[in-house]
Amino acid sequence: MGKLQFAATILLWGISAQSAPSAVEEFALLQQQAHAAHVAGDKRGYLEAALKVRRLLNDAPDAIEATAIAYAEMGDNEHAVAALNEFADMGQADDTLLAGKDKAFVALHDLPEYRSILERFRQNKTAVARSELAFKLADAGLIPEDIDFDPRSKTFLITSVLEKKIIRVTSSGQSSAFASSPSGWPVLAIKVDAKRSRVWATEVAMDGFTIAPRSDWGRSAVLCFDLQTGALRSRIEAPLHAALGDMVLTDEGVPIVSDGDRGGVYKVEAGGLTLLNGRDFISPQTPVMLPGGKLVAIPDYARGIGILDLKSGQVRWLNQHGGAKVALNGVDGLYYVDGAFILTQNGTSPERVVRMKLDRSQTNVVSQDVIERATDTLGDPTHGVVIGDWFYYIANSGWNVLDEHGDLKAGERLMPGSVMRYKIR
Repeated sequence: MGKLQFAATILLWGISAQSAPSAVEEFALLQQQAHAAHVAGDKRGYLEAALKVRRLLNDAPDAIEATAIAYAEMGDNEHAVAALNEFADMGQADDTLLAGKDKAFVALHDLPEYRSILERFRQNKTAVARSELAFKLADAGLIPEDIDFDPRSKTFLITSVLEKKIIRVTSSGQSSAFASSPSGWPVLAIKVDAKRSRVWATEVAMDGFTIAPRSDWGRSAVLCFDLQTGALRSRIEAPLHAALGDMVLTDEGVPIVSDGDRGGVYKVEAGGLTLLNGRDFISPQTPVMLPGGKLVAIPDYARGIGILDLKSGQVRWLNQHGGAKVALNGVDGLYYVDGAFILTQNGTSPERVVRMKLDRSQTNVVSQDVIERATDTLGDPTHGVVIGDWFYYIANSGWNVLDEHGDLKAGERLMPGSVMRYKIR
């Protein structure tokens, strides 16, 4: 679902009276504490809040850099440099620092250690291009979001945010209409269930998006279409203010759907939605089923990758007890192939597509290979699909030229998106 939707999550909602706050509530509370400390000039309090955020977000790169800023404001150059090195270890870069426009680290500028960090940032921004163009999407106005594959017709189904529809696309890029949003909202997630001749999708009237009626803002729904005809079979409305943006199907063809705004993970059953977990996630994105069908890996845009037990509802976090120093935040799409995850990350700096190999316990990342980053073709990558020996993914989606209302930014123009592919075997 991506970074524009995640921005809604970090608004400061009221904290409920329950004894154990959800991750969304805890995150908001810590943000309040950090802001209050910063305004009051309480540098120690600001650092303490930043460290708590880092723990909550499972050492996400952005949280690590925030602690570097807090250390620098306290004059603790040693810990500030150490945190920036951790940030660089994860393959990240900060363009503001590279441009010398930062205010937080002015006291570090003449240190050899800081100049070394900037050089590491430059290296982390070098282009990697290991994929190839599969086809271009002719319609520049789509803002393509999700993609899946129909093995019967050997065509792709792709959702459109701005044009509020699903299109069918051949391997050469020729497109035709499949279905439209029944409510006139952006269409986001899509999953094909060829065995049962169904297509599951979601429509979301994102808060503040001018292309959806203001009266509908904060509503979303799960849709089921006939795979052959595109006829709507069913529509299931979500709880108000949920944004059901991403989805996976179980082996039985049951949708597991994530709410990127309020942190909920739902299961479609008995014609409705059952909440599986509403505690642990801040902005869950595209889930993926793990072998055996009992666990689902869910990338949280802020916290990293959580492994949800479908029976108990319990969550453990990838790399929580070790593993390689890798960025697990900012993941929009997550896919599992041969003991490894493939991630499309449009919330990292730089944005990238990467494969991460897991250990035998599937609890830690042991190595990573970047598939694409910092290229002219990547833009904002969104979602992908594994087909045989290939991973296909949407690149240059166009999200980066839209503002927070879904309108075109001044001086920008929409360009046709692309579908890239990478051979995984």
